[in-house]
Amino acid sequence: MIPPPKKFWILSDGRETGHGVDKTENRAHMRGVVYMAKKPDNRSEDVKRITRTKKYKEIENDLRQQLEANGTYGKFFDDMIDDYMAMYVTKTLLIEDIQKRGTIVKYNNGGGQSGMKKNEAVEMFNKTNAQMLKLLAELGLKANAMLGGGDFDDEL
Repeated sequence: MIPPPKKFWILSDGRETGHGVDKTENRAHMRGVVYMAKKPDNRSEDVKRITRTKKYKEIENDLRQQLEANGTYGKFFDDMIDDYMAMYVTKTLLIEDIQKRGTIVKYNNGGGQSGMKKNEAVEMFNKTNAQMLKLLAELGLKANAMLGGGDFDDEL
């Protein structure tokens, strides 16, 4: 029996040519390696600053260690930690806004009306914080465990 003919040939310089083979001069493509361009980081500078802090990294590592200690593994739980950390960034930005502008802010609607109103960041902070606590409960973690503390009724 005669073997089927080869669909490509290797040239003297090492390049492959023939049917179904990438004929570009890029050696990475010839070896089947495709390099993707790095996606631009479109996050705001404030978000980048927060995610680079030691505290952010410590909290994320602590959450992952607690899940591992509980024997909880999987992409679902990794995604939940990512959600928690995104809420952490949001909460931190809200705190910065409240500290900068206060709990009562001036407004001017451009139609001659102006005055004072509640800073909406306060309410958003409370909702974000509550959602973070719910997510911790879903993960089976406790906030005081993250901070290294125990329950109030722990004996010494």
